[in-house]
Amino acid sequence: MTAPATRHVFVYGTLRCGEVRDITRLCPARQFIGMGSVAGVLYDLGPYPGLRLGGAGRVTGEVYAIPAELERLLDEIEEIWPQQTGEYSKREVTVQMDGVPAAAGPVCLVYEINASLLAGCPVITSGDWRLHRLAS
Repeated sequence: MTAPATRHVFVYGTLRCGEVRDITRLCPARQFIGMGSVAGVLYDLGPYPGLRLGGAGRVTGEVYAIPAELERLLDEIEEIWPQQTGEYSKREVTVQMDGVPAAAGPVCLVYEINASLLAGCPVITSGDWRLHRLAS
């Protein structure tokens, strides 16, 4: 099975625009779609956050349309390819976009942290890595 030429990705941490691994500095080009959120809990792992999907909380992030080549690079950054470290898993989830009905949001790739790595990690109650990082 081949991947579609363009997919969407939801980035919530260091891949957000202006952050350490800013997706807008990666090649090939990507297209910013907008801000959105997913149901989940965001954890502070020190230099970066980890997202666990589900629950009543909301996690804020950015949605980008990406070509297959950039998806492969993101898989390398999140260490799920070429060798999976087990830190993250790639999932697909519908993202609620700002100003768009929840069911109408795009299906996006999201990198979810392995729950077994979260012992002792604080929850980012705002659900927003950038706000949390700037407040620290």
